[in-house]
Amino acid sequence: MLRYLSIVKRKLKSHYGFQLLRLAAGWNRLKGVILPEETLVQIHDDERARVLTLDHPPVNALSRSLLKQLGEALEKTRDDNRIAVVIITGAGQNAFAAGADIRELALIHSKDEAARLAAEGQTLFNKIEHFPKPVIAAINAVCLGGGNELALACHIRIASERARFGQPEVNLGIIPGFGGTQRLARLVGLPRATELVLTGDIIPAKEAERIGLINRSVPDGEELKVAKGIARKIASKGQVAVRKALQALVEGREKWLTDGLALEASLFGDTTSTDDMKEGIQAFLEKRQPQFKDR
Repeated sequence: MLRYLSIVKRKLKSHYGFQLLRLAAGWNRLKGVILPEETLVQIHDDERARVLTLDHPPVNALSRSLLKQLGEALEKTRDDNRIAVVIITGAGQNAFAAGADIRELALIHSKDEAARLAAEGQTLFNKIEHFPKPVIAAINAVCLGGGNELALACHIRIASERARFGQPEVNLGIIPGFGGTQRLARLVGLPRATELVLTGDIIPAKEAERIGLINRSVPDGEELKVAKGIARKIASKGQVAVRKALQALVEGREKWLTDGLALEASLFGDTTSTDDMKEGIQAFLEKRQPQFKDR
């Protein structure tokens, strides 16, 4: 654990030179020189999966610019019928995302500014949680603070066995602000979430799997491959049913049981009037694989 923290600290120190270049770029803009925006989210399509890679070295800190680009990438994907599943992963070997950008936090001078920053992150992560297509987190390394909150907002979490998880904000004298206190408790239970948040402890992938924070841990380097395999399996199903099921799961969790059951019944009714339902039943009777048209 200490070794991972020291790596993160060392990488952050080496990053200062890059940040000076960014400050210089800002000065050039003031002088009338318009520089292209740095690409912090790489987009790559793999069959019907869209892979969004957080690329903000050295530890993929969730700066406002990165969050903005992630939100834009998701909006481009929302109505793209070619894409059935989204995968979010991190570039490099150091981190999935090591949290919010500490430099931006250091510039906050009022509680109103801090609340606005938290609200921005929460708005994006709420969009991820309620995204109409499944979102899978392929967690390649350190997943801390805001990075863990991002993973919590995803629907499925696959992690490298060397990944580490935690909400260490208390070590900075603050608390999670992008939804960590709420989603973590709902996912792993209040007692475990309370211990993690109040101690700032960092846990390995196997422990995260044991308590239900992630779906599974896999050998290092296999997390994206496994995530893509899950995406292909989901993409092979009728997408109307996939989206309705996802809606029932996500929205139903926020309701009383009776209201959740009513939502499920309504969405079930929606799926019975589709061409995919007719094809699925016919394929079952004919003992063949269904050819869904997503309508």
